[in-house]
Amino acid sequence: MGIARLAPRLTGKPVAAHPVTPRVRVAVFALGVLAVALAVPAVPLDVLSRQGSPAEPLIAAASFTAVGLVVARRHPHNPMGWLLAAIGLLVLLTVSGGYYAVLEYRLGYRLPIGPLALVLDVLWEPALLLLPLVILLFPDGRLPSRRWRWTMEAYLALAGGYLTALVFVAVQSGGSTQPIDASGAVNAVDHPAGWLAIVQAIVIALYVPFWLAFVARQVQSWRHAGGERRQQLKWLVSGAAVCMIAVSLPPAGSAIDPHAPRAVIAVTQVVFGLLIALPVCMGVGILKYRLYDIDRIISRTVAYAIVTGLLVGVYAGLVLLATQVLRFHSTVAVAAATLAAAALFQPVRRRVQRGVDRRFNRARYDAEQTVTAFAARLKDAVDLDTVRDDLAGVVQQALEPAHVSVWVSRRA
Repeated sequence: MGIARLAPRLTGKPVAAHPVTPRVRVAVFALGVLAVALAVPAVPLDVLSRQGSPAEPLIAAASFTAVGLVVARRHPHNPMGWLLAAIGLLVLLTVSGGYYAVLEYRLGYRLPIGPLALVLDVLWEPALLLLPLVILLFPDGRLPSRRWRWTMEAYLALAGGYLTALVFVAVQSGGSTQPIDASGAVNAVDHPAGWLAIVQAIVIALYVPFWLAFVARQVQSWRHAGGERRQQLKWLVSGAAVCMIAVSLPPAGSAIDPHAPRAVIAVTQVVFGLLIALPVCMGVGILKYRLYDIDRIISRTVAYAIVTGLLVGVYAGLVLLATQVLRFHSTVAVAAATLAAAALFQPVRRRVQRGVDRRFNRARYDAEQTVTAFAARLKDAVDLDTVRDDLAGVVQQALEPAHVSVWVSRRA
């Protein structure tokens, strides 16, 4: 099923909903079975190849595949679901293919289809190349104009040519003495030389303008969007931001301290697991499930991140002050710093949350200010008709309903 056939016609009109046909149900079920069949062997292959835990790539692949299949099942004519599922399946193929290649070419196991494992090992690159396409087509899989269709076709042609070069090099490397490096990657692809190095440099130089153009398209859409479409784009931006943090923090931590304690390594692995934020947020935006909760999620996330940073800084500062300056016993200092941080949590959280809501969740902040002002006026109110009119005005301003009625029970 090609991407071009999945993309709807660029008429500029909304695409009508299509019923889920038996063919779609069978395709979704078959892809789900294939995903499970690829994920299950990854664990024993990892144990045999001694490459480390496959949890992070498997979680990321499972999230992309699951969200993609749900979207494909609900909206089969939207290419977003099929693209997300394809990214997950390509990652699964890379994980299993990489472990298989290590067993064949580094550990000396006599296994069939070794060259195929090398090909599968490089499929993470086309999975990465599909991500910008997903950004471009979010959320409904339609392009704004025919010019963008030509841009997408040029991007796909470039990706297809690059994938052909990767497959050719991977197959050729099967005849070399050591085609796999210590991390399980294909040497000729991860450490290119000769013509492939030139091709990779050209491809990267051409891809950067494409990716920037795809992001610029969504930025432009954001500027002209309102209501539901703006909320969908908020979900996309939020998921992309968390995904970028998840990708960048573990390498940054390893560069700062290559010999970090196991606890720090475990935290970075958990952070890397936040890659699931991107497909999950995209799925919410496409399916429009709890679409308008994004402002609350953003404000809570930002607030708790700020509070956590502040309290960690206070805790570390108190411990250093007590142990290095005042020369208290380390146990007493840690206990005192912990109690101080716990006592500060609620007041700091309230103040930070109020400031964050003012910036990121303005509707809730304005509603709270309106209700607070009404409560202050209510203390001095004595006329029932004035209170009724004031209450109706507050409800209209805070909730903006289509109609407001106030029923008052008058008792003698």
